[in-house]
Formats: sequence, structure tokens, C-alpha cells
Amino acid sequence: MRVMLVCIPHFFLYSKTRIFLEVFSIATTSHEINEQIRDPQVRLISEEGEQLGIVSSEEALRIATEAGYDLVKIAPNSNPPVCRIMDYGKFRFEQAKKEKEAKKSQRVIEIKEIRMSPGIDTNDFNTKLKNAQKFLADGDRVKVSVRFRGREMAHTEIGVTLLKGFAEKCAEIANMDKAPKLEGRNMSMFLSPKPVTPPKKPGKPKQPKPSPAEVPAEAEPAAAE
Repeated sequence: MRVMLVCIPHFFLYSKTRIFLEVFSIATTSHEINEQIRDPQVRLISEEGEQLGIVSSEEALRIATEAGYDLVKIAPNSNPPVCRIMDYGKFRFEQAKKEKEAKKSQRVIEIKEIRMSPGIDTNDFNTKLKNAQKFLADGDRVKVSVRFRGREMAHTEIGVTLLKGFAEKCAEIANMDKAPKLEGRNMSMFLSPKPVTPPKKPGKPKQPKPSPAEVPAEAEPAAAE
């Protein structure tokens, strides 16, 4: 029976191990907590935000453990790193909750497209105009384009007039981001909704001060009999 020995270069084993460790650390990127913190010294902050000075990692962990909390490294790039005593589970829960609420408040702006032809009639123009105004009122951008066919390419100025007139009718609620531009057989422009400024709260009306003539005179005391 013949036995084959396969030699794997040492650098290959090292490189694969290194790659695995790097991928693992990236996948689990988070705060260093408790025993993971091995810096010689850290700047410690209490759970109430009080500065406790510079102490060793072991001392900081002991203080956090005795208080019933976790030791969390919050500023690893500081010199020395800054650690805070906190309930890490609660902290992560609140952070996830804030991120979820932030995503809910974010709105993705869509680009709606309105297509016209150079010979569009008035009714179709007004219908497309209403649709564009609705999109703009909803906070979306609008791309308005005109498609030229055949001999219509000889009269592209009609498209410019058509698009500029469209933009003028939306001027109260929209700005023209991109002027009409011909690309191939399509001429297009972009409209974006104007930022909505919240109305100012009406101030309390000032009450006019009474004039001296309107101030009633004090009654004179009656003479004693």
C-alpha cells in the first residue's frame, strides 16, 4: 500500500485562518463588553454618567459586576478607550427600537413618469397635468417626457414649448430640477416638489393699553359730617 503525503504550505493555512477570523469579526461587529475588553487601562463612566477616572480593565469589570451591570466599550479609538457601565441588553433593545422608528419615518422618494406626444390634445394634457400634480403633492419627483416619431424630429421646438408650459402650470408646487433636454427621440425634464414650510403659529394679540382719558378717576372720600 502506497501512502501519499500532501504538504500544505504554512502561509496558506495561516492566510485561510486569518481570512476566516476577519470574516467572523466583521459578521459579529458590535461593542466589546465585559471579558472581551482587555485594554490595560480604560476611562470609566458610571451608569449615571459620572466620570470615575482611569482604571484598569479588571477594576472596571469588577465595579460593573458588583453594580449588577455590564462593562461596555463605547469609544474604542480614544486614548485610553472609554467604557461605560450599563445594562447592555436594554441598551441594544432601545437602539433597535430607535432604528425601527427611524426607518418608519423615512420615506422613499419615487420618480413618476408622464409621457406625452407632440400632438397631444388639450384633454389628455390636462389629465396628465393633474396626475403629475398629484404625484408632486405626494412628495414624489416627476419625469415628463415627449416622444418624437418620424418627421416629428424636425420640430423638436414643439416639445420644448410643451414641457415648459407643463412646468409653468406646476410652478406653485414644484421646481424644475432639469430643463428640457433631447436624448435620442425623447425630450424630458424633471420636476421636484417644493419644500413645505410649516405655517407660523399666530401670536397672541396684544391688548391695547387704556389711554389716560379712559382710566376712571378714583372717587374722593366723603367729607365727615
